[in-house]
Amino acid sequence: MTFAVCTVGIMPLRAVSDDRSEMVSQVFFGEIIEVKEQSSNWAYIRVNTDRYEGWVDPKQFAIIDELEMNRLSSLPLFYTSDLVQLIVSDSSKQMIPLVVGSHLPGFADNMLTIAGEKYHFEGGVVASDVKTTRKLLSENAMMFINASYLWGGKTPFGVDCSGLTQTVYKISGVKLSRDASMQAKQGEIVNFITDALIGDLAFFDNEDGNIIHVGILLGDNKILHASGKVRIDAIDHQGIFNVTTKKYTHKLRLIRSYL
Repeated sequence: MTFAVCTVGIMPLRAVSDDRSEMVSQVFFGEIIEVKEQSSNWAYIRVNTDRYEGWVDPKQFAIIDELEMNRLSSLPLFYTSDLVQLIVSDSSKQMIPLVVGSHLPGFADNMLTIAGEKYHFEGGVVASDVKTTRKLLSENAMMFINASYLWGGKTPFGVDCSGLTQTVYKISGVKLSRDASMQAKQGEIVNFITDALIGDLAFFDNEDGNIIHVGILLGDNKILHASGKVRIDAIDHQGIFNVTTKKYTHKLRLIRSYL
C-alpha cells in the first residue's frame, strides 16, 4: 500500500486520466492520499479525508512511507481559516497559496513538517475538532457568498453545492461525505421545515427521486447554496424560490441536522 500527501494548494481529482477530463473533486494541501495505481503521468488515488477516488497528476503529491503516514495521521490537525493565505517552504523559500480548509497536521509555532519538508505559515488556523455551533456554521458559510459555481470545486474561487457544504462543515468541526447523495445519509432527519435550525442542510431531488442538490439553511426562510454562484434564496416546504427569477428551482426532499 502506497501513501502520499498533497504538496500543492489544490490538486484536481479527475474522472479519468486526462487533463481534459471532468474534475470530480479537489484535494487540498496536506491531505493524505492512498495511491492505488500509478503510471508516469497519472495516479489513481483515494483521499483519506472522505474516501473519494479519482485520477491526479503525480507531480502534485509526495510519496511518504508508512512511518510518515502514521506520524501525520497521529498529529493534531488544523485547517487554514483565511480565504487564501501563503505557506512558505523553509528550504526553497517558495510560496504556495492555500485556500480555506487546507490541512496543517502538527501545526505549532507557525511551523509544520510534511514529508521531510518544513513549512512556515502565519495565517489563521482552526483546530479540526473545534466545537461546532450554528453561529460558526453560518459565519463560515457566508465566506463563500458569490463564489462562482464549479463542478467538483470546493473553494471560494469555485465550488459546487456539496463541495460548499463539505468545506463549510469541515472548518466548523464536522466531517461530511463529498456528494449530496452521501451527505443526505448522514446526520438526523428534521421532520418539518418549521423545525429546521440555522446550519441544517436541505436536500433536493429530481423527477427520478435522486438527490441532486444541497444547501445550508440560514433561518428566516433563507438558504445559501451554489447555483450558478453561491447565493441566498428563499425556501419553503416546496423548495427553493429564486429571488431573482421569482420561480421555484429545486424541489425539497428532506432536511438533516448534524449538531
